[in-house]
This record gives sequence, C-alpha cells and structure tokens, in this order.
Amino acid sequence: MKAVFATAEYEARLAKTRQAMAAAGIETLIVTDPSNMNWLTGYNGWSFYVHQAVIVPPEGAPHWWGRPMDAVGAGLTTWLSPDSIHSYPDLYVQNPGKHPYDTMVALLSDLGLSAGPLGVEMDNYYFSALCLETLRKGLPDTPIKDATGLVNWQRAVKSDTELSLMRQAAAITAAMHARIRALAEPGMRKCDLIAEVYATGLRGANGVGGDYPAIVPLAPSGREAAAAHLTWDDRPLKKGEGTFFEISGVVRRYHAPICRSLFFGAPPPAMVEAEKAVLEGLEVGLDAARPGTTCGAVAEAFFAVLAKHGVVKESRAGYAVGLSYPPDWGERTMSLRRGDPTVLQEKMTLHFMPAIWTGDWGLETTETFVVTPGGGVPLGDVPRALVVK
Repeated sequence: MKAVFATAEYEARLAKTRQAMAAAGIETLIVTDPSNMNWLTGYNGWSFYVHQAVIVPPEGAPHWWGRPMDAVGAGLTTWLSPDSIHSYPDLYVQNPGKHPYDTMVALLSDLGLSAGPLGVEMDNYYFSALCLETLRKGLPDTPIKDATGLVNWQRAVKSDTELSLMRQAAAITAAMHARIRALAEPGMRKCDLIAEVYATGLRGANGVGGDYPAIVPLAPSGREAAAAHLTWDDRPLKKGEGTFFEISGVVRRYHAPICRSLFFGAPPPAMVEAEKAVLEGLEVGLDAARPGTTCGAVAEAFFAVLAKHGVVKESRAGYAVGLSYPPDWGERTMSLRRGDPTVLQEKMTLHFMPAIWTGDWGLETTETFVVTPGGGVPLGDVPRALVVK
C-alpha cells in the first residue's frame, strides 16, 4: 500500500508548490489539510481528527509529522524515507495540559527551519487558533504568513493519472444512481435505500473498488429538499414527493460527484419548468467551459439561461473538485460564480452544480466535468432527466 503515483509526479507537485511558496515569500510551509498532505506525499489515513502536518522545506524531501501510531501509516502510504517521518509522544493527544504544536516548534528547530518565514493554512478545518497561538509563542521572532489555499491551487490542473481515477470514481457514481433508479419506490425506508447506495459505492464498478466519500449522501425529500444539506432518516419514501441525491463515488480519495433527482407521481409544474432551464443551462455552461474562459463567464452563460426561463438561483453554480477528505469534496479554490476571475485551463475539473432550491422543493441535476478545448466534458454518464415513477 505505497503511494498511488510515481515519485516523479510527487516531485513535480513539490516543485510547483515551492514556486508558489517563493512567490508568497514563504521559506517553509506547514501543510495541515489532509488533501494537500496526500497530494504532496501520498499519506492516506483517517487521522485528521488529531494534529498532523507535512512540512515542506525550501529544498529536499518533505517531512511528515503526526501521532506515533499514524507514523506507521505514513511509512506505508507515502514516498518518504523513514528519516522524513516524525511523531510526537501520544501524551500530547487531546491532552488539555499539552499541545502537539509545542513539539512542532522543537522539530522545526531541529530541522533548521525555524527562522521562517513560515506559511500555515490558517483557514481550513484542521488548523486551529491554538495551533497558531502555540507556534507564535514558541517562535516569537519567526514571521508567520497565511498560506491558505496555496497548495490547493497547485492541484487545480489534473494529471492524466488523476483524471483516470476521477473517471473511475464517476463510473461508481453512475452505478450508485442506477441502483437508486432500480430500487426506489414509495414505502421504502430511505435508510434502506441509502444502505444500497453505500454498498454500491464501496463495491465499486468495472472491477475497481470504492472508497468512503468526503460528504455523506445528501438525500432530503419533499419540503426538506428545499434545504441543501440534509441527509436521510428511516421514514418511508412517499408518493407526491421529490428527492434529490447528491452522491459521489471515490477512488483513491478522488471524487466525481453527480446529483440527480426523482419524483413519485406528477412533479409540480414549477419543477418541470425549472428542470428545462437547468438542463439547457448545463449544456450552455459546459460549452462555455473552455481554456482561456473565466469561471465568471461560465457562470454568466448559465445564469443567463435561468433568467430567460424566469428561474432564480442565488448561490454559486459550481466549484473545483478532485482529491479530498471529510468534511468536503470541493478543492476550496475557484467557483462557477459571477465575477470569479479564475481563468480555466485544460484538465481542470469542476462540479457544475446548478441546483435549484425553492420554498417547497429541491432539484439537483449536476455534472463533474473536465475542461477541454471543446468545452467541459462530463466524467460520468448518468441520464439527466428527472426520474418520475
């Protein structure tokens, strides 16, 4: 169970990251987002609930730092040599009297990296205010800069190997939706349906097994589908209600979310009209998603279609997606949003998410796509039409 990619690919990623570090005036980077840790080293473990990091020095191999029992996993999943894997005593784990970043301060000093400037990912889920406070207390003379998103942006353009993994993930997503269409019926407990979704996602497709998703299946029904991020319960599916399914297959931590909706009975006329706008807008937006076009321009093309149909949507229409860990499968960089100046490049991957939520129902029909010279090409193959049963 070693790193998924060839060492040369990790070295290329490291070189890109160092260029970005130099441009930001950062000498040493402390990476705590597990997606970025994985991208740089291959590390893959459910250990992000405790403090861990990858330290990127100005030259040489990165250093992995974390809990002793997880250092074993670093040795099994990364391309790093044993002398680049470091751990802190387990006494520092969730102990109110101690903080692991005290040992980070000592490690940086031992490695000759404490002078800085240091870069830290200040605005992510895995780096707390106390982490920053501990670093500043332990290194009072060291400049510390915000490096939020620095590595994330280097991940935006995918390699051919990454695209292959995302296509495999999309095939699993398609199998999950096929299972929903085959089994869903009024009276079926939603928890039983989601169990089938999970089973299909983990069994995989085309001989490739699946991994756990960064976001659990989102599957609200009826009035609850007006809320974007509700999950499921044990109540039965009902006639006269619609349900959307926001799900993703996962392969080696790479995601390809695709959302679809179903309705038992006759869907409301407003939902039917909204679907027409969304399907047309999807095609227009995908066609616009070419290298050299901005994310904002793609969003404008899509929202113009909605406006033509009289459909209102206030939220963004998509975001970058790929490698991720809970609680989010987005890359937290560009958005398909009016005014986003990000220039699309070939082999970028985004989740085009033109969901519509009204006061009474929700409709989700989305695609994960790759930017190509001919426009955005969906990675999966799932019928887009609202499933009416």
